[in-house]
Amino acid sequence: MRSTDVLLDGLGRVADNVHAVLDGVGHDVLNRAPAPGANTIAWLVWHLTRVQDSHIADVAGTDEVWVTQGWAERFDLPFAASEIGYGQSAEDAARVVVEDPALLRAYYDATHAVSVDYIAALSDSDLDRVIDDNWDPPVTLGVRLVSVVDDDAQHVGQAAYVRGLLS
Repeated sequence: MRSTDVLLDGLGRVADNVHAVLDGVGHDVLNRAPAPGANTIAWLVWHLTRVQDSHIADVAGTDEVWVTQGWAERFDLPFAASEIGYGQSAEDAARVVVEDPALLRAYYDATHAVSVDYIAALSDSDLDRVIDDNWDPPVTLGVRLVSVVDDDAQHVGQAAYVRGLLS
């Protein structure tokens, strides 16, 4: 098994879990926080997708799917197109309201497809390329991609937990 196969498997598991969280979820559950100041399923899935989209675009040297495929306009959120949700206040996170879970799923699927295409074309030696030398040790492409899988897995797990609490 190649290292990239492990990354692709991890992203595939995230995709399966995103679909499971969104399948059959109603608008009320999608946009309801389980407690004041807590994140909604809509925000969690939007955020994990934005992180994947922005990080893959950055390392691939491409533009984000969010912008190039018109998702920013379709979502029509009250943020700059560059916003990914990192560091947002509870009030800002609550402003991510999605009427139809199919929109979230479609954006996630479009981002996932670009991510898979990018990673599948990498060699194991590509993963050793240093992409950020502001850290000690410097961050390699492989470490950044593992970070994306880890972040996405944590957030989709949170979304599944929220769905369980509210269902």
